[in-house]
Formats: sequence, structure tokens, C-alpha cells
Amino acid sequence: MSKNGAAEPEAVLTPLPAIPCSACPLRRLPTFRAFEGQELTFVEKFKVGEMSVKAGSNVFLEGHESAHLFTVLDGWALRYKLLENGRRQIFNFSIRGDLLGLQGVLFDKMLHSVEALSDLRLCMFSRSRVLELYERHSGLAFDLTWLAAREESILADHLAAVGQKPARERIAYALVYLYDRARRAGMLDGNLLHMPVTQEHLADAMGLSLVHTNKTIQRLRASGWLEWRRQTMMLHDEPRLAELAGYDRYERRPHPFI
Repeated sequence: MSKNGAAEPEAVLTPLPAIPCSACPLRRLPTFRAFEGQELTFVEKFKVGEMSVKAGSNVFLEGHESAHLFTVLDGWALRYKLLENGRRQIFNFSIRGDLLGLQGVLFDKMLHSVEALSDLRLCMFSRSRVLELYERHSGLAFDLTWLAAREESILADHLAAVGQKPARERIAYALVYLYDRARRAGMLDGNLLHMPVTQEHLADAMGLSLVHTNKTIQRLRASGWLEWRRQTMMLHDEPRLAELAGYDRYERRPHPFI
């Protein structure tokens, strides 16, 4: 995003040597559902390549069409809408295993933008074959439906936090949410999370000013419940923070991915 608040053009996607779907690193993680029967064969044909996107670039822009959708293989992204006054509302953060661009498939154009928070490695699929996926593979079709429903559920939780919770509970919710999702995706280094999410990102996600966000984080750090130093975070008392935030770990089944 440019300094004057205007969205930058969509990213240049740089081709990468493709990893065979049978050797996909996400398949080794217990978090993700294993493909069944002919699903793997179809996904290998559905996939058209892998791409890299530089941090700070937009993968999708609101109002634009795209011939592709993507699964995040590595890195962080954020979904956001830029308002007319230049303010930004962040809807969600995307990490490995998350699907990007399904909205553009269903509505012909994106209704929000997606920005690379870090350098991204993306698995790319052809939008034109999504209907074939629904017609031939009910399991994969259910996965896409589940991913869309999950995104709606996450947005509902975020909206409830922003609309009804005080700052301390909002920030606790955001931190536990990021930490829990990263753990499930195998992204923790011991108990340490390396992430490109900044206090400004949290402020834009939770509807707070940067000053208020900073003061709230300082109070939580003073309690001894967490540490946060320049792109690293560790939660020392995650159960206490989760209780404060009213955070519910509702993802108890293997996470589908395409």
C-alpha cells in the first residue's frame, strides 16, 4: 500500500519450480486433511504452477478479476478493504494452507484486497476448473465450502470482538487467534512465533488507534502473559489470555486445503 493510502497495483507473480502435490510439505502436517482416492490426481492437474510474491505487493485488488486462485504454501498475507478516506480495515490474516481468491471465482471480481505481509510462496490453480471440481469430487467441493464457511465464522468472531469488546479483550483475542492458528499450521519455533504482523496491523484489524493498541499491549506485557519483540511473540499464559478474550478453539477437525 502506498504512503498516501492508495492501493498499489497487483503483484507481479514470479514463477517458481513446482513441488509435486504428492510431496507437498503441507501434507506432512497432521493439521491438514489427507486427500482420498482420485483427489490427489485431480489436484495435480488442477494446479498450474507455483509463484512467489514480494512482501508489500497486492495479490488481489478489490474490484479486479483474476484467472487464478491460490493456496499459501509459505508466508503471511492480509485481507483488507481500503476506505475512501484512506483508512484500512483488515479482515483477516492468511497463513500456510489458506485459500486466496475464492471470492473472485464466485463473484467474478474481488470484493476486498489481499496483500503479502511477507514474501509469499503460492500454489496456483485455474479458476476455470472450479466447476469441474464441484462436479467430479464431492470431497474437495465440501472442502471449498468448509473453507468459505470457516472464513465467514472468523469474520463473525472478529466483528463481535471489534463491536462489543473493550481494547484489552480485543488485543488478547487477536494475539491468541494468531498464535493458535500458527501453531496448528506448524509455524511455531518451540513456543516462539515469528510473524510480520505489527501493532499497526492489529490496530487496523481491531478498530483501535495505534496509540491505544500500543498501550494495551504494554499492559498485557506487564502482566507477564506475553512477550512481543520486533516480529517475534511468545505467549507465557495462553489459557489466561484465551479466557480474557473469550477465544474458542473451534477448529477440532483436520483442516482441508487444496
